Amino acid sequence: MGNALRFLYGNCCKPTVDSDSLGHHGVTTATVGVSALAHDLYLYEITNQVPEGLSKQVVSSKKAQGNWYKKLSVAWREAKPPPKTPEEASRLIIQTLKRHQKADVEGLLAFYGLPLPHTLVELTDGVAPSHPDGLLFELQTLTVDAKAVTDGDGVTVYVSTTDPRESSCVPRDVQVAAVQRSKARAERNFQMADALHKQIIEAGYRVLPIQNEEVLARKYRIRLRGIDAPEIKMPYGKEAKEELTKIVQGKCLRVLVFAEDRYGRSVGDIYCNGIFVQESMLKKGYAWHYKAYDKRPELEKWEKEARAKRIGLWASKNPEMPWEWRKDRRQGR
Repeated sequence: MGNALRFLYGNCCKPTVDSDSLGHHGVTTATVGVSALAHDLYLYEITNQVPEGLSKQVVSSKKAQGNWYKKLSVAWREAKPPPKTPEEASRLIIQTLKRHQKADVEGLLAFYGLPLPHTLVELTDGVAPSHPDGLLFELQTLTVDAKAVTDGDGVTVYVSTTDPRESSCVPRDVQVAAVQRSKARAERNFQMADALHKQIIEAGYRVLPIQNEEVLARKYRIRLRGIDAPEIKMPYGKEAKEELTKIVQGKCLRVLVFAEDRYGRSVGDIYCNGIFVQESMLKKGYAWHYKAYDKRPELEKWEKEARAKRIGLWASKNPEMPWEWRKDRRQGR
């Protein structure tokens, strides 16, 4: 039994969910689908039994299904590193079973809630340009919390005040409040510490716990440059937010800021672990190219690719443009 399968089975494969919301395999999200697949491969190596219910999704016999799981178990053990994301698990299945019937491969993917072949996208190397035209400044953020993602094109980030750009411009009252808060906590005067932290937050800063230390950090609200995702109340609004969360959660981001919008947000490009975030959101069909404010041809190209595949919001015949949706709401329509 491979360590990768054992680890996923022991740590990821016991989701607690409402039974009324379960899919074909009893999974509600693609992330759980990865661990469910690892769980079933683990059980197959012990019992030689494929999961119940799979036959309803595929066309081949139980004997053929057993052959798939045997091949997938080997492929999973040999993968360096093993699949962790839905896209990685989907690609492993597609590559391993590439000589098998399309209906079987797609049925197996659907059984685990994993992306189908036509929805997978290839991303370019997300390397930020060194000195792009119009750049105002650059941010290197602390890790992003899932709650910081507001929708499919907005995220709140924090930058440590030890950063050279930030260290010279921390307001005096914030510095004093941070020192007094630390002293109050040492004296276990938590009421005073909380009051001082409230002052710090109102000034646009926050004290964050980072690796057993407390770090004073400045808050920035980021609006992703060049794209416009569906609003939360629109179709695909929640999905767009979930996709952006999946990309940035727990990651440190590199943000290139080019402007400030009328809401005080920094408008910028976000890079994360080799991914240009706007590219990913456009190619997966979770955002429009915001042509009124950004003429970059690559953004238009990535939107057209998603349109052609009819993935994400483009699965709808006539998706509503978010800027038109907002205009209608402002005018009471």
